[in-house]
Amino acid sequence: MDYRDRITVEPDKRGGKPCIRGLRITVYDVLDMLASGMSADDIVADFPELEPADIQACLAFAADRERRLLIVH
Repeated sequence: MDYRDRITVEPDKRGGKPCIRGLRITVYDVLDMLASGMSADDIVADFPELEPADIQACLAFAADRERRLLIVH
């Protein structure tokens, strides 16, 4: 999946944090929810503006970011 189709960064929105499709929901919000034990279905139920592909995009974003950190170090 190419997360760049779903993850946006706007300097004046949420302090420039990566958000989902221009919404005010950040990648970190979704990752925190997943880490706390919520399923993708739970998240979409709580935030109906999200789609299952948005959750996958957040995971792909995090994986790509981790890969880049490993390359730098």
